[in-house]
Amino acid sequence: MILLLAVIYIVFISLGLPDSVFGVIWPVLHKELGVAESFASIYNIIVGVCTSAVSALAGILIRKFGTGKVTAVSILLTVIGLVGISFSPNIVVMMIFAIILGYGAGAIDTGLNNFVSHHYKAQHMNWLHCFWGIGVTLSPIIMSFFLKDNSWRNGCRTIALIQTVILVIVIGSLPLWKKADSPIAENPDEEKGNKKFFEIFKKKGLVQSILSLSFYFAMENLIGTWAASYIVHIYSLNASTASMWVSLYYGGIMLGRFIAGFIAIKLSDNSLIRLGIGVSFAGIIFMLLPIGKTAICGLLLIGVGFGPIFPSVLHTVPARFGKEYSADITGYHLFGAYAVGFIIQLAFGYTATSTSFIIMPYVLIVLSAVMCFMNEYVIKKLSRQ
Repeated sequence: MILLLAVIYIVFISLGLPDSVFGVIWPVLHKELGVAESFASIYNIIVGVCTSAVSALAGILIRKFGTGKVTAVSILLTVIGLVGISFSPNIVVMMIFAIILGYGAGAIDTGLNNFVSHHYKAQHMNWLHCFWGIGVTLSPIIMSFFLKDNSWRNGCRTIALIQTVILVIVIGSLPLWKKADSPIAENPDEEKGNKKFFEIFKKKGLVQSILSLSFYFAMENLIGTWAASYIVHIYSLNASTASMWVSLYYGGIMLGRFIAGFIAIKLSDNSLIRLGIGVSFAGIIFMLLPIGKTAICGLLLIGVGFGPIFPSVLHTVPARFGKEYSADITGYHLFGAYAVGFIIQLAFGYTATSTSFIIMPYVLIVLSAVMCFMNEYVIKKLSRQ
């Protein structure tokens, strides 16, 4: 399991690499392709629908093919998506490959998170997601070098090349995945599985747990997509500089998960979630301080706070709702996260581009409050059970 754990750490880098590409290239990309800046919301909605659809079905795919094969095919789809986007002559072709990219992201996200929640402790879940932070931080840094020459296409191809190397590693490790997959994943009770959907949603606190992750994801993705535009519009910085600031935000998430891995030895998942909400809220308030460009550093604090939230919520799934259908429940969590997150994206994108990006911190405050309420509801509901 040690060798497989090393492979999973590398795979988590590949999970993060494509996630931050679009947000940092959009200030340049929308001008080159001749589309409105607000179209980023439409893009994210389409990708989100594809990603969430695969997430909802991931439990079935994992039981049928195994986590390793699902992971390998998913990474392959992200490579095809990135390469296709890099050669897209117009927005229509780009959207086709964005859909492929979305399908790849959904399956790998559900598969890996379910696998880790079954086989590893909370500290590993946080450290593994820290490696997602490495991937998602590297992308803006890589793209910032290419954006200096407006060559974002070569930046996408470079990230696709890295993904290809990771794909080769996963293919070589397939025997390890097959050996480690749980009996539930390999021997499903199909007749019972046909009836499980409504049975699963009868579980107390499940809907609220899904919503808590959904509003978290809405904040994480909103910042990832629109922070560069926020910085360009509010502080009049160029796209390359804004990209480096966005990498600071993702670096904060990476740092938060690294620290959370050590804290998780002593604190429960619920405590880590509460701590993360508190720190990220402080970062949002920092963005509102009248201190000029220094306020952008609030993105780092938000990132640090965001660090433990996502992995901790997913790690609680087997403990909160049982192991039998944890792959399905993890998929439903991610389905809800993508669906709600991208709907909020759409609303924010059109509102901000038609009014002002100054509203971003205030929207984040509202979303943070709703997430906190839902999380506390789940904890209290399940503590009485």
